[in-house]
Amino acid sequence: MIKLFVGLGNPGPEYEATRHNAGFWWVDALARELKVTLLPERAYHGLAARANVAGQGVWLLQPQTFMNLSGKSVAALARFFKIAPEEILVVHDELDLPPGQAKLKRGGSHAGHNGLRDIHAQLGSSDYWRLRIGIGHPGVKSEVIHWVLKKPAPDQRTQIEDSIAHSLKAYPAMLAGDMDKATLLVHTTKPTRPKPPRPMPAPTPDGVQ
Repeated sequence: MIKLFVGLGNPGPEYEATRHNAGFWWVDALARELKVTLLPERAYHGLAARANVAGQGVWLLQPQTFMNLSGKSVAALARFFKIAPEEILVVHDELDLPPGQAKLKRGGSHAGHNGLRDIHAQLGSSDYWRLRIGIGHPGVKSEVIHWVLKKPAPDQRTQIEDSIAHSLKAYPAMLAGDMDKATLLVHTTKPTRPKPPRPMPAPTPDGVQ
């Protein structure tokens, strides 16, 4: 079961709406769902909140160390409360998925994501769960750093928010330890809204071409 939900991002108003903060957006949404408030916790180098769900304690965390040192925050809280890597979910932006998609997986490489790289190093393990929130790719590797630190276009932001709302429905299964069900919920494509029917042209009077 997941005991620690971590959202990755960079602190400060200048980064708040940038693509790299998609993990923060997800944890903010979970905090609203659980009706808790993230507050500064110096010992864990981040904003944190503790919730009780069906008698089970769960932590929410947003590291305030900047992305490259995310592991410092995650490891501090996990070690203090003896939370194992496989009981941690890290939510982060994903270049290899388009806006509107999210994927859940356990373990694997950090794939060049600096937040995951530091979490790997600080936990001494890659055996934690990741929820990858698609932000799309600029198409050119040299533009990646500028891409992640920029705000998405309004339509992309809407797609990202839709994927957050969709994937958030899996959190009860994660808390219950049913990660197969959680994965199915995240990966099941949400139904697209049907387009309204096109209006029929008004009939023309007889004899008028």
